[in-house]
Amino acid sequence: MVVRRSLTAIVIGLLVAAMIGCTPGVPKYPYASEPDPRSTEWVLGIGDQIAINVWENPALTTDATIRPDGNITMPLIGDLRAVGETPTALKAMIKAKLADFIKLGSGSEITVAVRGANSYRFTVTGEVTRPGIIQLGYFVTVVEAIAMAGGFTRFAAKDEIVLIRRDPKTGASRSIPLVYRFLADGSHPEMNIVMLAGDSLFVP
Repeated sequence: MVVRRSLTAIVIGLLVAAMIGCTPGVPKYPYASEPDPRSTEWVLGIGDQIAINVWENPALTTDATIRPDGNITMPLIGDLRAVGETPTALKAMIKAKLADFIKLGSGSEITVAVRGANSYRFTVTGEVTRPGIIQLGYFVTVVEAIAMAGGFTRFAAKDEIVLIRRDPKTGASRSIPLVYRFLADGSHPEMNIVMLAGDSLFVP
């Protein structure tokens, strides 16, 4: 009887140790350094529709849609790269380019307004119920993106999720490790980052 209890205690101890050993820790990643687009100016992307107005210059006032190559076309200027820029930054670029062709007075005003924010698209793939591209008119977090993809399948390795994020200007990409149990219990809210346009969330 004593031997049986001892063996049972040993087995339980081994199981607990194994479970602890398999429990993932918090990845050493600077989640807080990832941008939160909800608190900054809109970053232009492919498919966005913009209205450019040059005050008292109707010939230069135009509507444009950012093409798949990331450019728009304006009178006089021609092609201008807009993807990855904010409306404010694009306005400054347009003003600098136009200065090569026309004299802009101190009262000359250029405005860039977003008419259609169509570039917020990301992908959720792997062991989710409805993998694919999600396009929205508002920002969502990682947890919300997983829910929109129908949640996990029974085969999902929930604590080995990877978010692939690409810089729209340089094309460089980085991998962001995510552990779902920390997202689910709310113990590490900094890990529940906001999805950016072009992100790819992979659930192995």
